Amino acid sequence: MPETPTEAVDDFDTVDSDEPTDADRKVVEDERAELREFIKRLSPDDIKSGGWFTKLIAHALGSYTDKVNWQYFQERYQGVPADAIVDQRIKIATRYAALEGGLSASAYSAAVITTMGSLGGSSPATVPAAIATVMVDVAFVTQLQLRLAYDVAVLYRVPLDLSDPEDTWKLIRVALTIKSGELVRGGVTRAVPAIVRPLIKRYYSGAVLAAAKGLPFVGKFLLQRSVIKIGIPLVGVPLSVVMNRYSTLLAGRHAQAVFRNEARVIELAENTIKGSQHPQLMLWVAWLVIMADGKITDDETLLFRNLVSLVRDHHQVVDEELARLVDIDPAEVWRRLDNEQGDLSEIPGIAERVASVDGAPNKFENAVIAELRDRCKSRASH
Repeated sequence: MPETPTEAVDDFDTVDSDEPTDADRKVVEDERAELREFIKRLSPDDIKSGGWFTKLIAHALGSYTDKVNWQYFQERYQGVPADAIVDQRIKIATRYAALEGGLSASAYSAAVITTMGSLGGSSPATVPAAIATVMVDVAFVTQLQLRLAYDVAVLYRVPLDLSDPEDTWKLIRVALTIKSGELVRGGVTRAVPAIVRPLIKRYYSGAVLAAAKGLPFVGKFLLQRSVIKIGIPLVGVPLSVVMNRYSTLLAGRHAQAVFRNEARVIELAENTIKGSQHPQLMLWVAWLVIMADGKITDDETLLFRNLVSLVRDHHQVVDEELARLVDIDPAEVWRRLDNEQGDLSEIPGIAERVASVDGAPNKFENAVIAELRDRCKSRASH
C-alpha cells in the first residue's frame, strides 16, 4: 500500500533534498485521485456553505489517527529524537504540497476564479469541473496540513482526543495557523524568501478566525483564500507551487512551536510532581505563585492543569477546596505550610519551576519564592 503524503519515509537520506522523486509524484497523484473521488460525493451546497470542511475532517483524520500513533513512529524511527523526525516530516509535507501545486496550476484559469462565487450556475447535484479542480488543491493542502500537525503532536507526545470537540478544534487551529494572523506577524515568516512574504501575509489575513469555531466558516475561508494563489501571477514560477510549499512549511513550523512548547510544559509538570512528598501543598503553592502577579498565561494554565491531573493520578488527591477557590489568600498557604509534616525543602524549588514556565520569574513571583524559602528555612532550623 503506498504511503500517504505524511506517512513516514524509512530512510532519512531520501528526504534531505527538495527535489521530488518519481515515488513522490506517485504518492501525490494517488492522493489527488482519492480526493477527486471524495469531491465527487460533495454537492455544490457543501462547497458554497463550507460544509465540505466538516466532511474532510472525518475523511482526513478517521482511519489515519487509528494507524498513526507513537508506536508507529517508534517502529520506523527507533532511537531518533522527536525534533529530528518532526523536521523531516515537515520537509516531506512541503515537498508534496509543492508537487501538488504544480499539478493543479495548469488547470487554473480565469474561468475558475469567476465560477467560484456562483458555482457556475450548476445543478444542485453536480460540482463543475473547474470548481472540482480548485477543490482538489484546497482539500489536498488542508488534509496534508491537518495530518502534519497531528503527526507533530504525536511525536511530542501531546495527547489529543479527536472525539473531543475541543481537541479537534485545537488541532484545526494549529494546523491552519488560525489565530488572527498571529503567525505571520511573528518570526516564523523568516523561514520563507523575502519575495514571498507579502503574499504569505495576504494569504493569512482577511479573516479573524480565532472567535469563529464553526467548521463551515473555516471551510468557506479556505476556499476563498485559494483565490489569492490562483489570481496573482508570479513571473517564472507558478504561484500555486510557491504558496502550497511555503504555507505548508509555515503550518509545520507553527505546529512544531505549539506542540513542542506544550510538551515542554507537560515535562515540567511531570518533573515537578516526581518524588514529591507534599502533593496537595504543592498545588496550593503552585497556584499562589501563578496568581502572584494577578495574571494567568496559557503556559501557566497548561502547567497547573497537568499538575492537578498528575496529583490525582499518582497520589489519588483531589482538592475540592482549591478547585472552588476564587481568590487565594497567602495566609492560607502559610497556614498549610506550618501544619504540613515532614521535610519541606522541596517546596521552594517547586515554586521556582512553576514561576519559570513562561519565562524568567517576575518581581511578584520572586517575592513569593523568597517568602517560601525563608519560611522553609526557619522551619528547618527549629
